[in-house]
This record gives sequence, structure tokens and C-alpha cells, in this order.
Amino acid sequence: MERHFEKELAALKEELLLMGGRAEAVVRKAVESLRRLDPVLAQEVLDADKVIDRMEIDVDDRCVRLLALQQPMARDLRFITAALKIVNDLERVGDHAVNIAQGTARLSGQPLLKPLVDIPRMAELAGGMLHDSLDAFVRQDAEAARRLCARDDEVDALNRQVFNDLVGYMVEDPRAVTRAMELILVARNLERVADLATNIAEEVVFIAEARVIKHHAEEREPDDEFGRA
Repeated sequence: MERHFEKELAALKEELLLMGGRAEAVVRKAVESLRRLDPVLAQEVLDADKVIDRMEIDVDDRCVRLLALQQPMARDLRFITAALKIVNDLERVGDHAVNIAQGTARLSGQPLLKPLVDIPRMAELAGGMLHDSLDAFVRQDAEAARRLCARDDEVDALNRQVFNDLVGYMVEDPRAVTRAMELILVARNLERVADLATNIAEEVVFIAEARVIKHHAEEREPDDEFGRA
């Protein structure tokens, strides 16, 4: 029975990593569709998100079965409950990629307002955070997860820079408002991807140390229900 449980946990981890890889890839594809203003690539993003949605359901089901049938304790319990949150975060990453792809579709046939520099940089940073958060998850590396949380500030700063630049375009030329707003929304979606990567990193700390660090709650003692083992 114990060996079966370990295999189920390993399979759950594998599913989450596969889902995370798909989420990371779909964000890259969404930004590339915007860079090229390619509606075909944008449609591929929408199709890929449907696969991520199905994976979320499968992982949820696996987690619920493990909780119901195995009654895990301590670290295993923390791992499964965190997995339920992480899978939701990954599904939302896919949703943000879809939002970007839909912006591509709306901008298709129009010239981009400005060369894309900061937005691809934001995508690179957010995608790197997502990749590294899942790597920390696999290794249950709380220190790496803490360091990752600090990287969110750089994405936030770029988001503000994109917003300020595009507002300047709108002030100078009211005809640019629609295209500028689309790019502002793209940057906002990438900022949210970085936030979701941070959420995953916070769950890694919870799994490894039974500590809640979100909302500056690290000083709190761990709940007895989850324990430190």
C-alpha cells in the first residue's frame, strides 16, 4: 500500500510538471503570435489551453482520490493540498495566454504601435519564474522559492514602464488608444503570470517547511493539522 501511494505521488508530480511545461510554452506562443500578429498562432494558443483545462480536471481528480483513499499526513498532506492550488494557478496561466492571443486576433491587420521590446522581456522573465517555480517544486527547495518571489518586482517595474510609455502614445495621438490599450492588457496578463509563478513558489515553502509566507504571514507558527514532518 505504501509503495502504491509513493507511485501515485510521483505520478501526480509528473502530471503537474507536464502541465507546467505546457503552460510555459503556451505563454511563449501567445507572445510570439503578438510579435508576428499571426492569427494562426493565436488559434493554436486557444487550442492548447483546452488541453491544459483537461489536465487540470485530471490532476484535481487524482488529488481528491489520494486525499480520500490514502489519508496522508504531514508533508504528504501538504504536498497534495498545495498541488490542488498549483494546478489552479497553472490553468490560470493558460487563461492569461489566451487573453494575449485574443489581443493578437484583435490587432491582426493593423501595424503595431511600437516595436515590442519590454513585452517580450516581461514574457521572458515571467516564463523563467514559472519554470523555476516548478523546478523548486520538484526539489522542494524552499530557499530557491523565496528567492524567486523577489523577482516579481522586476516584472512589476516593467509593467509600470509599459503602461507609462503607452499612455504617452495615447496622449499624443488619440487614434492610438485602441492599439495601446491592447498592449497594456498584454503586459497586465504577463504580470499576472509572474504573480502566479510567485504563488507556486509560496506553496513550495509551505510543502517544505509548513510555513505560510504569502501576505507576510511567515512569522506564524505552522498549523498542527499539517505538521512539520
